Amino acid sequence: MKRLFLATLIILTLASCHKRAEYKKSAGKIFGTYYAITYQSSEDLSMGMKEVMDNVNNSLSTFNKNSVISKINSNEDVVLDSLFINMFTKAMEISELTEGAFDITVAPLVNAWGFGFKPNEEKQWLSAAEVDSIKQFVGYKKVWIEGEKVVKSDPRVQLDASAIAKGYGCDLVAEYLRAMGCENFMVDIGGELVISGVNPNGKKWRVGVSKPENTTENNVVEVLEVTDCAVATSGNYRQFYQTEDGMVGHTIDPRTGRPAVNNILSATIIAPTCMEADALATAAMVVSDSLVISSWGRESRLIYK
Repeated sequence: MKRLFLATLIILTLASCHKRAEYKKSAGKIFGTYYAITYQSSEDLSMGMKEVMDNVNNSLSTFNKNSVISKINSNEDVVLDSLFINMFTKAMEISELTEGAFDITVAPLVNAWGFGFKPNEEKQWLSAAEVDSIKQFVGYKKVWIEGEKVVKSDPRVQLDASAIAKGYGCDLVAEYLRAMGCENFMVDIGGELVISGVNPNGKKWRVGVSKPENTTENNVVEVLEVTDCAVATSGNYRQFYQTEDGMVGHTIDPRTGRPAVNNILSATIIAPTCMEADALATAAMVVSDSLVISSWGRESRLIYK
């Protein structure tokens, strides 16, 4: 009888401890942006999450001169890590799916238009001849992996993972949290989200979508109540500059070599993984056709015009 009572007491105690696990918050800067993570756990997992994000930074950040992707861009001899291979594989898949609207080899064009890791500081409209000369070494079919090496058809090919790496970082932090026994959390890296379980009120997580305006104010125009999914938003309403020949937004169409021209200011994508949502949100800003976007087989919830 005493043993039964003791076993029951232990079970109740463990259940009580699990129930009392508080929601914690971890915030900081990574990838040149912010992160804010809310999670339910009896442990402080901040250091582990930061280590995961640092690993992504060391592999995929073009602003880190010692990263794997930076060494590839400099044509240095580097052995690929699993993070780069996973990102590259998914990037090629999304490139095929979107018929080149998403393309990580867009780096030279992004730099030339003034938005990349080696931007043209003059901030001017590029001529047709300048664009055509750069397009010669842009295109996702001009780079591939053989074994543990990246092979380029032209040494001037350079990669930019900025439209997929933050999403992948969210996925990896979420993977870490699940491995640590967390079921309820929201990972936010630069506005890209992975959401699981319930919020501190025991309900679905509420995600505010801002009105696409060039302002520091956060004017929320719609609130999504979601769980167990990833959400990413891309827009041209904050990163742009004006020239005599027209406005230059930071979303560059890899197919034309020029800034994407359409009447969409912002696109929000909901997908199974944040790596997918991140890349598809960028592609949606390029394509600007709801029918085409829906044919990709992913849920596109919000497209602002």
